[in-house]
Amino acid sequence: MPETILVIEDEKDIQDLLQLHLKNTGYKVLSFFNGEEGLKGAQKSLPSLIILDLMLPGMDGLEVCRRLKKDDRTKSIPIVMLTAKREEIDRVLGFELGAEDYVTKPFSPRELLLRVKRILERPTGKQPASPALYCGPLKADFSKPRVAVNDKLVPLTAIELKLLKYLSSTRGRVQSRETLLDCVWGYNSAVNTRTVDAHVKRLRKKLGAAGYLIETMRGLGYRFIEEEKS
Repeated sequence: MPETILVIEDEKDIQDLLQLHLKNTGYKVLSFFNGEEGLKGAQKSLPSLIILDLMLPGMDGLEVCRRLKKDDRTKSIPIVMLTAKREEIDRVLGFELGAEDYVTKPFSPRELLLRVKRILERPTGKQPASPALYCGPLKADFSKPRVAVNDKLVPLTAIELKLLKYLSSTRGRVQSRETLLDCVWGYNSAVNTRTVDAHVKRLRKKLGAAGYLIETMRGLGYRFIEEEKS
């Protein structure tokens, strides 16, 4: 049974181009021209992946993404943002909302298809639950997810959670910025090592009293400390 790709794009020429290439590759395609209908379509059909334009009439793509990631039925569906917006702040915001990838217009259909294929080929089986993390003032349960510092809940974005989870799972080992791009962002060409630095800085700030757990190794990258402090 072919996997379903849901496309939310208000430009008909781009809709037609995406449908042509996706169908020729063997995917089933559902298409919508505005955010409201696309959101309803995703909630009803639960596709394998969503290609989402940001500049949509009515509800924009960022709001669509935000609602999809808050809905238990759709939060695990990977989203590829497709947009004419090229500023780094737009890319960072998209990733913080939980987007899997970010492609700017004009784009290569072949490259987009390769990105879609790469995302869909990632393991989807249920992974063993991560053990709860207790380290100093930090308590985290990534299966919920729930992160607290000194027993006070800390709201983290999807990317911040992935970053914290990866760093803590490699405790004591230095992770280069390039490795973090690969393992947390999927080495997307739309982000760079400065994006890693910005996210680590924000994550430390949110963790407050537990921020010391993520160490900067000058010229090398970042490390979650090996010792658990009580």
